[in-house]
Amino acid sequence: MKKNVLFLAFLGLFACKEAPKETKSESQPQELSMKKMEKKFPAELQKVFNAHGSLETWRSYRTLAYEMPKDENSETHTVDLYNRKDRIDTPAYSMGFDGKQVWSLDPDEVYGGDPVFYHNLMFYFYAMPFVLADDGIVYGETEDLVFEGKNYPGIAISYETGIGTSPKDEYYIHYDPDTNQMAWLGYTVTYRTGEKSENVKWIRYNNWNTVGEVSLPASITWYNYEGREIKDARSPVPFENASLEKNARPDAFYAMPEGARVRERGTK
Repeated sequence: MKKNVLFLAFLGLFACKEAPKETKSESQPQELSMKKMEKKFPAELQKVFNAHGSLETWRSYRTLAYEMPKDENSETHTVDLYNRKDRIDTPAYSMGFDGKQVWSLDPDEVYGGDPVFYHNLMFYFYAMPFVLADDGIVYGETEDLVFEGKNYPGIAISYETGIGTSPKDEYYIHYDPDTNQMAWLGYTVTYRTGEKSENVKWIRYNNWNTVGEVSLPASITWYNYEGREIKDARSPVPFENASLEKNARPDAFYAMPEGARVRERGTK
């Protein structure tokens, strides 16, 4: 349990963005996906999407799965990319989002964190840069991030009011001008306080893996920092055995299992 708590603290309390409240039928996803393709993105962000295999290719997939190895209770994450239902399974506990509510099955009370916060936390780190095409995002300008003498141009990301559990969060995606691949993610945290923050945390994305026909991170690394000055690296967080599927898992896969309980924000 202590390791889970420390891991959450290490992540810096990244804000979770919930799926839309509407439930789409199984026959609608392709129509919904093509409609979203009409959305206009900044030219720089479109280049980043293309450098990772294209947004159109990403949206041709329905189910994402990956593993996060740990000393104890390694996690298997599964996400429906259209309706954002999700599930995390470990040898000791499970948690998920069934489209309406967050649930957890933890008979021995091994997990010490907040399932509402964590159930889709790592998905939003792992599915970069493609999650930056979600609805409700406002794009803006930001200054270059400089690391080891190299300038990384960037795009500011904020959310419309009412989007997710922490709409005041702000993000900054910075890309390599030589390859257009994503290189850094900066983010602020408002989940606990609900107030805007000037404290921007930084993650480096420089280890990519081909999954299906797109590039997703093989690992990501948090860095120590002072403002926008990047310091030394912390330990990388790896992702393994990733897969993308065209088909959806049945609704029962994400449903709250017998013995599980509904979780509310802030409860452990």
